[in-house]
Amino acid sequence: MRRAERLFQIIQILRRSSRPVTGAALAAELEVSARTVYRDMAALMAQRVPIQGEAGFGYLLADEYDMPPLMLTPAELEAIVLGAQWVAMRGDPQLSPAAYDVLAKIVTAVPAHLRPFVAEPSTAAQPPLGASAEQADTAMMRDAIRRRMKVRLIYRAEQDNRTERTIWPVVLGYSDTSCVLIAWCELRQGFRHFRTDRIETVEILDQPVSESHGVLLRRWAAWRSAELAQGNAEASFRADRRQKQLDGRRDQPA
Repeated sequence: MRRAERLFQIIQILRRSSRPVTGAALAAELEVSARTVYRDMAALMAQRVPIQGEAGFGYLLADEYDMPPLMLTPAELEAIVLGAQWVAMRGDPQLSPAAYDVLAKIVTAVPAHLRPFVAEPSTAAQPPLGASAEQADTAMMRDAIRRRMKVRLIYRAEQDNRTERTIWPVVLGYSDTSCVLIAWCELRQGFRHFRTDRIETVEILDQPVSESHGVLLRRWAAWRSAELAQGNAEASFRADRRQKQLDGRRDQPA
């Protein structure tokens, strides 16, 4: 990596971190020595890049630092293209065309020598196989999430049982085959994942969600971690029980 590219990458690493980044962490990511990092930091500070910190403590980029947003590397461009391809193939009536629009804007904004990385990328997203047809209005759901408004929906469960739910929408999660609305459910008094192909009606209520989006996201992450931990513990218990049963059969006389 040339020195100019390395200096640019240091700024990128600092921009994406809200906490001080140590010289050792920078050296590990850039695959250079700590001494090289310290020389580079001194060079950036000499160029009046507002970096705070020092060796042994860590470095932090000031919030007011402004850098052209489309100074992208080839790897960053291909990451954007891959993500946009994946979104475009999900079939969302609002996000799919928006993904193509983003790529068109990037092509006109980057230098000519970088355009092949957008037009002819080395990576590609696999088309979804067996994706379920969406019934719910995902654009309306995203609007409710941004505005932090409660939503009333009619949900059809696996046994075709329909229930009316009032929920606090948190985030839409996409996979290769489905889309789920993650939300706090007032009926169940807990977080639930609603498959959007089973949501029959959506209505945004004139009732604001009482908690901030960040708080809800953190609460859901903690709940999800606990659910996964419990599932792993149960799977381990079942595996141990099966193994003991097999061992018992082997010990039985022929």
